[in-house]
Formats: sequence, structure tokens, C-alpha cells
Amino acid sequence: MPARIGAPMNLLKISITFCLFSAWMCSNAYCQEVLWASKILGYSSEYRPGQFGHANRAKQILGEPSKLPDFGNSPCAWSPAEADGRNEEWIKVGFEKSIPLKQIAIAENFNPGSISRVYAYDESGKEYLVSETPATQLAMKGRMLRVFPSQQNLISNAVKIVLQPGKVSGFNQVDAIAISSATSPIEAKINFAPDMQLKSQKENMGKAINTKGQEVAPIISPDGKTLYFTRSNFEGNIGFAAKQDVWYSTLTEKGLWTDAVNMGSPINNAGDNAITSISADGKTIYLINVYRPDGSMYFGFSRSFKTKTGWGFPKESKIVNLLGNANTIEITVSPFENVLIMSVQRSDTEGGKDLYISFLQKDNSWSEPRNLGSVINTADYEGTPFLALDNKTLYFSSQGHSGYGEGDLFLTRRLDDTWLNWSKPENLGPAINSPLWDAFINIPATGDYAYFSASEKTLGQEDIFRIKMSPEIKPDPVAIITGSVYEAETTKPVKSEIAAEIKKNSQTFANATFDPETGEYRLILPLKELYRVSATGEGYFPVSEDIDLSAETGFRTIRKNLYLLPIKAGQQIRLNNTMFSQSSAEVIPSSYAELDRIAATMSTYPTMEILLEGHTDNQGEVQKNVKLSADRVEQVKKYLLSKGIESKRIQTKAWGPAKPIASNLTEQTRQRNRRVEFTILKI
Repeated sequence: MPARIGAPMNLLKISITFCLFSAWMCSNAYCQEVLWASKILGYSSEYRPGQFGHANRAKQILGEPSKLPDFGNSPCAWSPAEADGRNEEWIKVGFEKSIPLKQIAIAENFNPGSISRVYAYDESGKEYLVSETPATQLAMKGRMLRVFPSQQNLISNAVKIVLQPGKVSGFNQVDAIAISSATSPIEAKINFAPDMQLKSQKENMGKAINTKGQEVAPIISPDGKTLYFTRSNFEGNIGFAAKQDVWYSTLTEKGLWTDAVNMGSPINNAGDNAITSISADGKTIYLINVYRPDGSMYFGFSRSFKTKTGWGFPKESKIVNLLGNANTIEITVSPFENVLIMSVQRSDTEGGKDLYISFLQKDNSWSEPRNLGSVINTADYEGTPFLALDNKTLYFSSQGHSGYGEGDLFLTRRLDDTWLNWSKPENLGPAINSPLWDAFINIPATGDYAYFSASEKTLGQEDIFRIKMSPEIKPDPVAIITGSVYEAETTKPVKSEIAAEIKKNSQTFANATFDPETGEYRLILPLKELYRVSATGEGYFPVSEDIDLSAETGFRTIRKNLYLLPIKAGQQIRLNNTMFSQSSAEVIPSSYAELDRIAATMSTYPTMEILLEGHTDNQGEVQKNVKLSADRVEQVKKYLLSKGIESKRIQTKAWGPAKPIASNLTEQTRQRNRRVEFTILKI
């Protein structure tokens, strides 16, 4: 069966084990320590509804509540094996330390009232009955049951609850258990971004985009000017109305969205079609399913490249051992197209679907998916991932973290380069999340608006909405570097490969392609770094320019056209003028990449001979400057020799301050005069 994107209407719900079990609850000037259960000490039975995952098992009772303050059936809660068993059921939990026991809170998220006895245990293991009440059916969906022990000076580190399932019909679920040394009522709270003040109201995108059918999975182009989305249950779709097609709308100069247009063939066919991610330059789209030439499809992942006549036929992008236990998949590709995060069900999932990570391999396949772990994944559903252009902030939908309803949107931030350590998920708040299903968030490079799918206040089924973002839930700001590449002598466009390196370590950070037929190149670069952007074209010497984003604090668009010089006899090429430290002949490491390009060019043209010429400004004694320029070109030559270039192919000349190309009156212009140039003597 091919993959299909849509609202998870009949998904089984489940839970998460949190690694942090102690919290402080503050009210006015008073703070109260709350400990949530951190280990299972024993239990009578547990419900195991599925072949895979850990739904409703005993460990689901650990940590902070996964369902409360909302109530209802959840796989992220412990449930005894039988719904209405005649025998008593029990579970005993431990806490990370002993505290003076003043309160026990038991989160009964579904079918409450079956708890008949509650026991506490001191450090020696002695048992105390702290509550005994008849089990009874209650006219409520769930509750936070609070017990205030009458025992004085009881120091406790464990609690046991006893249930009588036969007295309350249906499965009896317990989300979490907490203890406190104070009597202020323990509350379950939704985890928000710190100081979040999202005051904007979400807005329906209107009839240009939404219909009486289903519109989901918005994908906004990085420049924010094209909105792709998936539409189903619509007569205008190719093939069957119930199947999914990709549609798109463009933003006019007046800030209005045009009426959506079907993308047509080859992206849409008679099957289920959906864009799941887009490249940072907007020239590659990633799609669910693998397309066959005969129009059929099978479960997998494809990509399509933009051409001068439209989008090319989608080609498979193979993921090693992708096949899981579901026929649906949602994927986000990193802005540098070397990492993907997917939502899929496999044999090692915590619940219905989990988020997994996969890395690009040398053969352009993707590594076998690896589970992102229990900080993000729960025994319920996690899906619709979107990795923002900062390459760090991950948004996703979940039914297993505390929220407002059937599915909420969350964010988490990557903590290191392993891609396996993430911050505790933060709910995006009630301005975005509703009691119904909310998912598929997507954000352009500007970070100004978020586009997402929602089920509340729609024109039909699910609709696409947008909301103005607040700083607390935005990705980190980035800069868009865009432009064209030309031949310097004729200004004709040159097809080129573009690379951005972090200058301090010469690490390649991002790549792009400039093709005159498909438009300008585009790079997405995080701020706070100094970059070197280079262009390489066949028959041309690579050129590079520095782009300093180290002092930038907000989104920027920078236009940077690059000019290539053809490789031919007589061509003079000026190297980067920050190749040396002040008054030094030592080549700084950040210049190695530029010298490597010279060596690579000379290796490509094995008969090429060059003349290296060194220049300085006019500060200081002339003879010292001449010697400094001679030392510098010798150091450059020495580096090229270390790369296998023969000495006889390199001549040198030192000019000192004799040939300035700028005024020597200011430090800024003097920098231009401190340079090394080379001239191609022979090809």
C-alpha cells in the first residue's frame, strides 16, 4: 500500500517516560517540591493491546502526566490487563528520594473511581494505609485524586495503589503518581516555552486555498512566496476525488494568495500524492511514495528536481530498511539535505508512530532509521515533523504529551551534533492548539508566520491556517544568501556549484547550484558566523567572498553575485587579502581552502605554470615590506608544493608597496593592498 498523508483519525493513543521526575510548583511567594514516580516496584498486571510498542504498560505511570490536565483514554497511562476483572489490581512505585509526606496525587485520566486503597512506605519499607474509600463509578471523565495522609512525621519514598476494576466499568487508567511535602494541591500542567506570550490569533487561509474537502500538510517555500499543500476529497483531483493531490498557491505583490492550482503530472497521478519537504533553495521537492513509470506507486520516498519546463519525474530516494509496520510516512529533510527525520511505525516504536533520524550516505541512500528516543517519542502518536531552516528547531505533532485535545503541535531543540539529544518538548499553546487535531506546521526563512493544518473552525474537513509567530517559539534567525554567477569578462551566466564554508575551520556548511535555466542560487545560513562563499564552474577558476554574519541578530536577505575568471594564459587572479596575519608571512588556517583550490586547478591542468606576486601597503620601511611580500609568496608556494605541485611550475615575485590597487590613507583601503596575486603563464 502506498503511503498517505492525512489526519490521524483512528490512531491508538499511548505514553512517554520522562527522565526528569522532580519539579517545583510555585504560587505567589511559596514554592512546593513535587516528586513524580521514577521507578516501578511491582504491579499485578498490565494491559498489552498491541504487538509493538509499550501502550498501557506499567512504565507509563512514571514521570510527569502525559495526558492530564486533559482527560480521556490514553496509551500513555497504566491500565490493568482486564477491563472489569473481579480481582483487585495494584501497582507500587518509587521516588528518587524520601521526603516528609503531606500529599499524594494520583492522575486518573480515564474511568476514575476504581482506587480503593492507597499505601505509603517509609525508608525501612514499612507499609502505612493512608487512604481507604469504596470504589465507585463516577460521573466524570477523569480526575486528579489527592490524598492527604493523617500520619505525622511520615518520611516516604514509595506509594502503592489498589484498584477494584469490577466496580468501575471499562479500562481504568492511571497517568501518573506524585508525592509532596506540602498540602498545596498538586496540579498537572502543560509544558510551554518559557515566557511564551503568543497573543496572535490563527487565521484560516480562506477560499483561495481551503475547500469543503481536506487540506493538510502545508509546505511553504523558503522565500515564503509559494505554498504547496495536499488536498483530498475534492472533485478537481486527478484520478479519484478521495485520493490526495498536491496543489499550490503563490503570493502576489499585494500580499494576497492566488487561487490554488493543481500541480498536475508528473507530481500528481491516480494515487496518493503529497509533498513532504522542500530544499532550502526551493529547487527540490521530496514526496511520499516511489513513482513507477506506469503511474503506479509503492511505499517509500522520492524527490523531484525543478527544470526550465517544470518539475521532473520523481526519482526514488532509498532509505535502508525503511519498511515498518505502517503504510504511512511523513518526512522532513534538513536544510543541508544530509539529514532526514521521519514519522513511521517500526518494531522498536514506543507507540503508534515515532520520530526517527536517518543520515545521507556516500551512495546517496539514507541510513537505516534510528529512533529519536523517549524525550520526544511516547507510547502514543508522534508525527508531521518539520525541521526549521536553523537546522536545530524541530516541530512535530503528538498525542502523547500533555496538551489540549486530539493532537497538539510541539517544538524541541537539538542539543548536540549526534541528533539524538533533544530538549523537553514544549507545547505551542492555545493560540495554535485546539481540542481537535492540529498538525503539519511549516515555517519560511523569515520566521514571521507559521502555516499548519487544523480541524477547528474549518470550511470543510481539515483546513490550512497561519499565525504570526512570537520570539519564544520561532526558530533561530537565519540569512538567505542569493544571487547569480557570471563570467567576469562577458557577464554571461555560468552554471556553477556554490559552497558556504565556516571560515574559522573551513568546514563546508551548505551547498547550492546555480543554473541559469532554473534561476538564482540560494543558501540558508545561521547567524553568528563568518562564512566564505565560493563558486566553481567548469573551465573557470573558483572565486570566493567572505560574508560576515557574526554581528547579525535578525533575519536578512543578502544578494551576492559572484564573478568567475576563465582559466587561460595571461589571466590574473587575486587571492583573499585576509590570507595572512598582520605583519606576518604565516598563512592562516582559514585560507587553506583557497590554496587547496589553486592546487586542485593545477592538478586538473598538469601543464599549467603560474607567477605568484606579493604586495604590501606603504606602512613602515620599504625594504622590510619587500621582504615581507617575498616571504608571503614563498609561504604560498611552500603550501602548494606540499600538495604535490612541482616547484618548476611556480615562479614568484615580491613588489612590496610598489603596486597599490587602493589608497593607503585608511586601514580599510590598506587591507586591499596587502595581497597575493597569481597570473597563469601557461596552460
